Formats: sequence, C-alpha cells, structure tokens
Amino acid sequence: MKIGIDKIGFFTSNLYVDMAKLAVARNVDPNKYLIGIGQTKMAVIPPTQDVVTLAANAANRILTVADKEQIDMVLLATESGIDNSKSAAAYVANLLGLNEKIRVVELKQACYGATAALQLARTYIAVHPTSKILVIGADIARYGLNTPGEPTQGGGAVAMLVTKDPAILAIEDESSYLTRDIMDFWRPLGHYEALVDGKYSSDVYLDFFNTVFTDYKSKTGLKTVDFSSLLFHLPYTKLGLKALRLAVSDLDKRIITKLNEEFENSRIYSKKVGNLYTGSLYLSLLSVLENSQDLLPGQRLGLFSYGSGAEGEFYSGILQSKFKQQLIGHKELLKNRKEVTVAEYEKIYKATVTSQTNIQLDYQNDPATFIFSGIDNNKRQYLHR
Repeated sequence: MKIGIDKIGFFTSNLYVDMAKLAVARNVDPNKYLIGIGQTKMAVIPPTQDVVTLAANAANRILTVADKEQIDMVLLATESGIDNSKSAAAYVANLLGLNEKIRVVELKQACYGATAALQLARTYIAVHPTSKILVIGADIARYGLNTPGEPTQGGGAVAMLVTKDPAILAIEDESSYLTRDIMDFWRPLGHYEALVDGKYSSDVYLDFFNTVFTDYKSKTGLKTVDFSSLLFHLPYTKLGLKALRLAVSDLDKRIITKLNEEFENSRIYSKKVGNLYTGSLYLSLLSVLENSQDLLPGQRLGLFSYGSGAEGEFYSGILQSKFKQQLIGHKELLKNRKEVTVAEYEKIYKATVTSQTNIQLDYQNDPATFIFSGIDNNKRQYLHR
C-alpha cells in the first residue's frame, strides 16, 4: 500500500524585509546575506499571527469540506509553542472546523518535528488505511535584533494531508536516522529567543547528513544518481548547498549539474521567506515541485531532515502520476507581500506578544483568514474571518 503526501500547502505573513537593506542597516556587506547565507528576503511575522494561525491558514489553503470531515488526527510540530499544556493542534482543529472525534497532538524536537509527525502518520495509516492525517510544521524563528542569528529568522507553516494512495509523493519504507544529545541550538523555558552556537550547529548538520545519507545508501543499495532531487532542511539556504556538495563530490559533471539545478528550484521559496524551523524541509519540497520543469512521475526524491539537539533523518519518496495537478501554487502568495522598512520590521519584532495576561491586538491590517486577536484573562483569542 502506498502512503504519503496527498496535498501540501504553505502560508506565511503578508510582510517581508529586504535582506540587502537589513545588511546595510547592520553595517554588513549585503553579499554576506545574499550570497554568504543565500537569503534575499525574510518574512516578518506580525503580532496577529502565531503558530496556531500560521498552521490554520496553511491547512485551510488545501483542505476541502470533505477533507475536514474525514481527518481523524492532527499532528502539529513546532518549537514556537504558545502553551506548556494545551496543544496548538487543538486550537487549529477548532479553527478549521474539524470533526471532534479526532486525536490532536503537538510534537517537539526542534526542526525535525514535522518529519517525526509525517513518519508517525505513515505508520498509523499502515494499520488504519482509511485514515486521513493532517501534519503541520509551524514556527516563528527568533534570534533577536542585531544578533548573529538575525538574518536566519523567518516564519510560516507547511501543512500536509497524509493518506493512502497519495496524489503527490509516496514515501518509501526505508529510512536512516540518528540522535545525539548535543547543545548546538536550544531555547530554555522563559526565553523567547533561541540560543545557538551557529558554527557548531552547521558542522553537526553536515556531519548528520553525511552519516544518515551514507547509512541510507548502504541499507537500500541505492546510489546518489538514483535521486532526481535531494531536498534539505534549510535554516539558511547556503547550508543545504554545502550538504549537496558532500553528496555529489564524486559524480559525473552532468549529474552534478542536474542535482544543482533542482536544488536551486528547491530553495526559491526559502530564499524569500527565511527559516521555518519544522516546516523548512517541506517548503523545500513544495518549492521544487512548483518550480522544477523537469521532475516527472516515478522519479525518486531524497529528503534530509535535521533538528538541533540533535536528530537527523534521511528518507525518500516517489513522485506520483498526477502530482503536478495536485499542487495549488504559492508564487502569488509570495509575490503579493508588502515590503516593510528595517525600522518597521524592528517595531513589529518588539511588539510580539509574549507573557501578557490581557491584550487586545489591532488586526485590521492583517488580511489573513485566521487571526490571533489578543489575550483575555490568560486565554488566547482567535478569529476566523
């Protein structure tokens, strides 16, 4: 039985800051951001959006009324949680109008969480083949203003409907994974911005990729040339390029060129949005599906997921016969965003709601369907417009 991604959708805010202008404001050569880390724009998430609304807005783009009636589980991965007890998935299920007879869970393992959710969904459907499971990776990456990590911020959500006989990508059985207890990136309780050892984290990422990719090929007998595209978690897009270079170093130039071309397609969206944490790998997947002119049904994609702390996994999937027809397109979503100045971005960043007991937010300038409108007596308030 084939199991995998039947639908996939993405959402981010309607605001962004230009990375070249941010570099100038920080007295940095713009090429450090544009080329050095591979980012051109960065999503700016207003106070009226949080992981709940980002997730709901992403899912709402792909779900039909029938889908909403048939979904029996929501797995929401995030490292930007809004409550230590209540799952963000419970809010999302209510906003989407899903059936009450469902399971909802919030998952956490840094940026790896959505891959854990996807694999759990796949395992569950293998036993319950009529199930439809909504998997979402939603996050807001925050490192602080004028910090080394600032240019690798961003935010948004990717939602995937996981079913049997999927229309887009059938996930193959074998995978390779690795976990080590390390401190490359973390956010202690009470902190609203992440702590990171950037150079160390990048080195660990590359080491994990090399380890799990090598192990995967050993397990399956597959070679790098058997993949039509290699997709990566992209905290910043240059890091994925470094990993790709490790994978193709001994290949024929023609194959290297092809994989490089598909990598460029896979990072088009991330270059314009920034870091999605849990959703990052799946934004790469969405980007290559919507921007590649060469991918065909039956071809194999390789996916590398990494979450600091640290956990990594490499797995693969086969493109299905009508995958192109199933895509809803996201180029207009990114094209229609509004640029904000660096000063406006800084003001929005500082206005993010953290520990307030009561607050009413002005949401008139947020065009999203689902809005975080404030907090009333410690209870978060949401609107569906």
